[in-house]
Amino acid sequence: MDDVSLLLLFAVAVAPLVPTEIALVSMGVAAANGGDPFVLVLAVAVAGCLVSDVGLYTVGRLGGAHVLDRLRSRPSADSSARWIGRHLDRRGVPILVLARWLPAGGTVGAVLAGSLRWSRRRFLCASLIGVSLWCAYTGGLGYLGGALLEQSRFGIVLPVACALLAAFTITTVFRRTTSWSARA
Repeated sequence: MDDVSLLLLFAVAVAPLVPTEIALVSMGVAAANGGDPFVLVLAVAVAGCLVSDVGLYTVGRLGGAHVLDRLRSRPSADSSARWIGRHLDRRGVPILVLARWLPAGGTVGAVLAGSLRWSRRRFLCASLIGVSLWCAYTGGLGYLGGALLEQSRFGIVLPVACALLAAFTITTVFRRTTSWSARA
């Protein structure tokens, strides 16, 4: 690959509400097949997501309620915002880390942490952990798929099955948690 692909990955990662998953999985596949080193791909994705998170955190500190209201106009972001909001005060950093896997969760979590006046240090710690884990997971699926695809025509089946299983599990847990919390 070249520097342009890394620059595009960074640009996609910085842009809020743009699905970074597609670019990161694609770069993982390319890395497995002789493209840019996987560690470099992860570093660029983590850096881009961190820049985005810091910007969203700052927006949350400056005008959190208004921005959250706008984000909540999307049903998936509204569900994520309600779930994160219910759990963030009690469980803090782990919830912000887990929020990365919810639809629009990284965006909502960063804005919410800013509007709740989390310290910058606490937010950066949670964001760095969450972004690093999420990028490693997402890019790793692409890398695994690329490596298996190189070995066999049917090698893509395993990573796709893993991705679908993970998505199903996260969605199921999120829905059950949301419905249980709504009843309480």
